[in-house]
Amino acid sequence: MTTCGRGLRRAVGASPRPTWRRALSDTRGRLKPEYDAVVVGAGHNGLVAAAYLQRFGVNTAVFERRHVIGGAAVTEEIVPGFKFSRASYLLSLLRPQIYSELELKKHGLRLHLRNPYSFTPMLEEGTGGKVPRSLLLGTDMVENQKQIAQFSKKDAQAFPKYEAFMDRLALAIDPLLDSAPVDLEAFQQGSLLQRLKSLSTLKPLWQAGCILGAQLPQYYQVLTAPAAKVLDQWFESEPLKATLATDAVIGAMTNPYIPGSGYVLLHHVMGSLEGVRGAWGYVQGGMGALSDAIASSATAHGVSIFTEKTVAKVQVSSGGRVQGVVLQDGSEVRSKVVLSNASPQITFLKLTPQEWLPEEFVARIAQLDTKSPVTKINVAVNRLPDFLAAPNTPGDQPLPHHQCSIHLNCEDTLLVHQAFEDTLDGLPSKRPLIELCIPSSLDPTLAPPGCHVVSLFTQYTPYTLAGGKAWDEQQRNAYADRVFDCIEAYAPGFKGSVVGRDILTPPDLERVFGLPGGNIFHCAMSLDQLYFARPVPLHSSYCSPLRGLYLCGSGAHPGGGVMGAAGRNAAHVVFRDLRSM
Repeated sequence: MTTCGRGLRRAVGASPRPTWRRALSDTRGRLKPEYDAVVVGAGHNGLVAAAYLQRFGVNTAVFERRHVIGGAAVTEEIVPGFKFSRASYLLSLLRPQIYSELELKKHGLRLHLRNPYSFTPMLEEGTGGKVPRSLLLGTDMVENQKQIAQFSKKDAQAFPKYEAFMDRLALAIDPLLDSAPVDLEAFQQGSLLQRLKSLSTLKPLWQAGCILGAQLPQYYQVLTAPAAKVLDQWFESEPLKATLATDAVIGAMTNPYIPGSGYVLLHHVMGSLEGVRGAWGYVQGGMGALSDAIASSATAHGVSIFTEKTVAKVQVSSGGRVQGVVLQDGSEVRSKVVLSNASPQITFLKLTPQEWLPEEFVARIAQLDTKSPVTKINVAVNRLPDFLAAPNTPGDQPLPHHQCSIHLNCEDTLLVHQAFEDTLDGLPSKRPLIELCIPSSLDPTLAPPGCHVVSLFTQYTPYTLAGGKAWDEQQRNAYADRVFDCIEAYAPGFKGSVVGRDILTPPDLERVFGLPGGNIFHCAMSLDQLYFARPVPLHSSYCSPLRGLYLCGSGAHPGGGVMGAAGRNAAHVVFRDLRSM
């Protein structure tokens, strides 16, 4: 603790400003009255969209209401000396094209790939002088099978086949992520030329069908069935099933026994980093460093990014076409198009004059499912957690399991189900599902020497508590204490190591980051809100009923996660439309 304290005092000093901050200093006083395109919100998708548009020759400005860019992909120093990925905390889904085309490595992006990547300790008494069992999974399949064999030799044999099965499905879905959905409106109501042009949107679906082939019915079940049903067909051991099931519910108000949770499972296994499929990693400097790299690429091509500039309204001409935005300070900025990285609800219910939107469309947007179970807790600690199932070594140096996603209260899928059921009564889970990550185990720049930052992604917590009560400071702290008690059972001494904490309930996530209902995906990743139904049917190609207004955030296809696909796809659609003007 003494070492950590000395490091903490040193860490409070100023750090160099990233490139995008210097660029902001240069452009902030020179807001122009007109741009070709305006992007509302400097979340990672908005920054990606702006970077591509500028590369296409479209003069673009980005307006961010907060003092810092990145949206949910942001690094903030909440406790002095400790840098937290305050909302999003892991990277895997970022599209490889964005990584290469925007030259993010050249613009400072550094990644720490994790191997092993998953650690599930058991809450049990060790026998014969042995420590409690745990399940540690990584990229070494032989070692994975040894770990799984502790619980089931049958499951150890099945695991490589399951991985190959899911990899093939992810490969089939891949082409769908990087293009706009099938244009159903063009097929139904467009001219003959529009219908012919829209045939190209069928290509990704055709590619997916070719990859899946005769196994299509089995894969269809993964997309539609409860995750528990899918996993039961493969495995018998609960620690393995529950560990895998966490990917089916993470960030979603669902449980493994609800139909459709299988797709969420798939959504979290279809990423890749630096050519390694399925890899997850930490961003050097926290998730804000990813946003910084995208912003640096964007400003290098001429994008103007402005923070603390809140967009109050989308301007519409008398002819019913977007003509710019009005900022909260009254400034008017003209543009040919407006792209919104805000949620569909904020975009269409708050920023857009309602008289220009069809009533049915507005009603559908208002009815979007935005329920979120997530409370994010960021914790500063003065030593590493010491798990009973994997004790620390002298010197308190990070061990392989410290770099993982550490799954607590996940020994059995029934525990996950019970945690979900608590919240149906307006109560935080008695035994919350906890995903604990320690990014400073691989990136020591995040904390003073000897100290660490801990990310707790927990669920289930309701947006509104029983009896219609709102979260207050007492309720927040009571829930965080419950989470810490759970961690203490697995890693005695954790509570005594805590230096500070930052608690973000669903209403807090909504207030700080503009996530409706606290939903990290902007709206649920359920089958009725995906692909050509995202955010609503017939308005899924990033376009909106108002000419010149587009969505480019997680509320558009292909949805949430730090992948940037919505921003990239939207930029291509906008550029196509601008050329046809």
